[in-house]
Amino acid sequence: MKISEPETVVNSTVDKNGFSRLKSTLLSLGPGIIIAAVVFGPSKMTITSKLGAQFGYSLLWIVVVACFFMTIFTIMGARIGVATKQSLLTTIRKKWGRAAGITVGVGIFIVTTSFQAGNSIGVGIALAEATGTKPLLWIVFFNLIGIGLLFFRGFYKVLEKLMVFLVALMLFAFLTTFFLIKPDFSEIAKGLVPSIAPGSFGLVIAFFASTFSMVAAFYQAYLVQERIKFNPEIQEHNSNSITGIFILGLMSAIIMICAASVLNKQGINVVNASDMSRALEPLFGKYASTLFLVGLFGASFSSLIGNSTIGGTLMADSLGYGSNLNSGKVKLFIALVMIFGAIIAFRFGKLPLELIVFAQSVTIFLVPFIGLALYSVSNDEKIMGSYKNSPVVRITGALGLLILVLLAISNVNELFFK
Repeated sequence: MKISEPETVVNSTVDKNGFSRLKSTLLSLGPGIIIAAVVFGPSKMTITSKLGAQFGYSLLWIVVVACFFMTIFTIMGARIGVATKQSLLTTIRKKWGRAAGITVGVGIFIVTTSFQAGNSIGVGIALAEATGTKPLLWIVFFNLIGIGLLFFRGFYKVLEKLMVFLVALMLFAFLTTFFLIKPDFSEIAKGLVPSIAPGSFGLVIAFFASTFSMVAAFYQAYLVQERIKFNPEIQEHNSNSITGIFILGLMSAIIMICAASVLNKQGINVVNASDMSRALEPLFGKYASTLFLVGLFGASFSSLIGNSTIGGTLMADSLGYGSNLNSGKVKLFIALVMIFGAIIAFRFGKLPLELIVFAQSVTIFLVPFIGLALYSVSNDEKIMGSYKNSPVVRITGALGLLILVLLAISNVNELFFK
């Protein structure tokens, strides 16, 4: 008995240490997973499905390129969150003045509110098609749930756990769909070789702009600081952000591959993300269709919560109310994004074209400015100290900024001169 007792203690200690390490790893990934969940919404699914449906596997390479630049700027945001004791908008106000901070905060609030209707509609469509009911009922129900989550103390912890669950749900749904479809792996390999298919340029720009989300990278600084408040003992590493963006890229690639395998071969056009579920049912049965709708729900609800959190937090911070997710004023602005998005969805049943044009117009001029601010702060040694960007990150970040400017010019041309 005396010999076995110490052995039991050792095993128990090892188990506890192993569990503690696993818990710390999952907690450290929280901000990156939240960003992945926010970016991968119903509009992203629609764009990605269109690319696969129209151009097959040929544009898979853009997933890799877009996620690479998103990773670079998300890491910048995370490092700013670690290096500074104040919010990123506070840093920007001190560096360039109050007007610059307000411009970013109000601009992001307008953009997130404008596109929030799409997230509400995605939730409604996913559940309506799965249950044979009307979308409006689900739009109201899940926006009320979203607002209800704000009443929890420790909102960041609730947000983190919810996003991890929804991302896990999406991964399960989409990976299962992927294996059901049995795609052609030789075609997947060919699609990783860069080429631009005729007529694909507009969709390529849309995909790149939605994946290389400067607003989400900017907000990573806030998420990291919130995570540090609750778990200061956990060290921030570049790999934490990389994992989140890898998950974003994986889900995007799976959707494109599924669309290429099913929609492209049948010549089915895509109007919205739920078209994929309709195409799956005749081939693989109701189970596959429902499974895909579960993934669509996860993408829509995670974006509904995450998008409103970004817009509301940054609006509150820009007006001087701070960015603490437990603050009543911050929660009020988050709730306003949800409410406005639900009203638009309820009133029009879709995102009005005029609102899309308005949101895109704001985004065109705002995103390069946000990217420049993020890049400039992360290169400032007085602010960042040892967390300043390395020469490699400075070079790749500058290339990313150039791409953002080119995208902005292209969007100006599409919106105002065609």
